[in-house]
Amino acid sequence: MRNALMVDGLVITTDNSAAIGEKPHDIVHVPDEIAAKFAARVALVEQWAAGGEAIAILLHNFSGELQWPRYVSGITQLFSELDMPVPPVSGSTESNIETLQSALAVTIIGRKLHELTDPHELEWFIYGEPLVGEAVITHPERIADLRIVKNALDHDQIERIWPIGSGGIEREAAKLFGLPMPLAQGISKEDSGGPATCLLIGVNKYKVEEAKRLFGKYFRELIE
Repeated sequence: MRNALMVDGLVITTDNSAAIGEKPHDIVHVPDEIAAKFAARVALVEQWAAGGEAIAILLHNFSGELQWPRYVSGITQLFSELDMPVPPVSGSTESNIETLQSALAVTIIGRKLHELTDPHELEWFIYGEPLVGEAVITHPERIADLRIVKNALDHDQIERIWPIGSGGIEREAAKLFGLPMPLAQGISKEDSGGPATCLLIGVNKYKVEEAKRLFGKYFRELIE
């Protein structure tokens, strides 16, 4: 699995964020809640991609004591928007040295629920567009909607997902299938997916038309 560590039935996923937040020297200026929400989003999506269910969260806060409640609020927002209970949150804060830029990491510990279908047995699609930085804030309509994804997973309308990271769609597709694949025309193959704004969706061939109706405009075929 992409960034998931599996140990004794547990799934451990993580994502980090640097120079994104409310400090004067940050490169991307957004509320701290948003920075934490998107870091948690990546770790949560990777749980789903590995067949896991979140049971605990570790927050690594390098920004300072003032940021801790804001980061926890952002994580809480993510789970609340998905109508999911917020797992217990623990972690640590850098309080001895004041940093010039924001930095955090969110690690989710999950319980593996089920085995994954072989990717070669499914039809694969791209949902959302690869976005990074300010584009994540300015183009929310292009981001994969996790509420739709979760509902589709819960109702067996889709089989698997695979988040797109900084390496882009072409690299992640090669990881998923174990070898390079002939991607469809018009795909931004190398653009970073930032905080999992873009996902690969694996669908049973008998449910493809249903999935197309469900996911709408930003849902398109992956492979030629």
